[in-house]
Amino acid sequence: MDKGATRKRDLRTGRSLWADGPGLGVPIKPLTAPVAVDVAVVGAGISGAFMARELSRDHSVVVLDRRPPLMGSTIASTALLQWEIDLPLTELAKRIGGRDAARAYRRSFAAVQALKTIVERDRIVCGLKDRASLYLAGDAYGHRALAAETEARQAAGLDCEYIGGNALRDRFGLERTGAILSPGSAVGDPARLAAGLLRRAASDGALIHSPVEVLEALPDPEGVTLTTDAGHAVRARHVVFCCGYEFPRGVPTPGAKVVSTWAMASRPRQRTPGWLRETLVWEASDPYLYLRMARDGRLIVGGEDEDSPTLHASPERLKAKCRTLEKKLKALLPTVEFEIDYAWAGAFGESSTGLPQIGPVEGMQDRVHAVMGFGGNGITYSVIASQIVSAAVRGRPDPDADLYR
Repeated sequence: MDKGATRKRDLRTGRSLWADGPGLGVPIKPLTAPVAVDVAVVGAGISGAFMARELSRDHSVVVLDRRPPLMGSTIASTALLQWEIDLPLTELAKRIGGRDAARAYRRSFAAVQALKTIVERDRIVCGLKDRASLYLAGDAYGHRALAAETEARQAAGLDCEYIGGNALRDRFGLERTGAILSPGSAVGDPARLAAGLLRRAASDGALIHSPVEVLEALPDPEGVTLTTDAGHAVRARHVVFCCGYEFPRGVPTPGAKVVSTWAMASRPRQRTPGWLRETLVWEASDPYLYLRMARDGRLIVGGEDEDSPTLHASPERLKAKCRTLEKKLKALLPTVEFEIDYAWAGAFGESSTGLPQIGPVEGMQDRVHAVMGFGGNGITYSVIASQIVSAAVRGRPDPDADLYR
């Protein structure tokens, strides 16, 4: 029987490109005695890594994970570090209001720029490179919708450009009715990024214990006691659950669901248009396609999401999805060569707004916080979560915290 503090899921299948990269070492220790710290972070993936790195700067921190670090959904990411949210600004405005939607978009943009600053400051080698984003008209949002979206983004103070069908053909060789070109995004290696953040946290004194499963969180007016399967309790003033899509038990997730997604990477140095080295591509379709280049000339392609929390675990579905992704890629870019070298699938969470849930857990006296990075902007949202939760721990509330409660 599953008795842990989070709902267990198989988060990926296949072989991720990032699993074979260098620089994935993280200093871990078994939990052999009770621990007392300022903050306990549950989860050693990308969200937990950003959280631990930020809080370890001025707090004692322990990180706990039932898996080895990085080996949950982080290793299945494709690391499109975008500020654009899954739901267009015009649609998000209909759900949460125009002012809040604009705030959410601006905060997302600021988070990607903050991520770049963190990587540079901490000298984390993770292949981080600036990229423009090309958002293509598709069957979900056509060229008129993208033209309106461009106007809404510009009114919110966001830099972007609408490109009509003829200009898109001339500049990019793409046969679509329109697109939005936006600077300010990035790409990188998510596993090396998370490992680098955890190593920096450890250098500031954070302890990383794995494998350790948290069984229960018991709050009181002075802090929280975590019971573990190691037989030793962890006592903390604050606890932050950064468990990706293994949602903490007892935390409501209205309008959220877990879906399956697929990705593949080509062999290095594939023949591609030169502009792809500076631009990541995604489309306004359902299911959608996205693609981007890695530093070694690999083309990474993904999408084809399905509304199922388990289909990603099927090897047969992985093969079928790769065939579909190849066909879609060939239809979009007929001259591109693609020879599959890696193929993988994973689970990720979606919300009705495309925004994450970040904040204190009800009934836990504001000492237990949950981070659930719904949507395709998981790494961007991990940065935002580290900012919001660290501000709460320090007693300085974040002005945008209400967007993510």
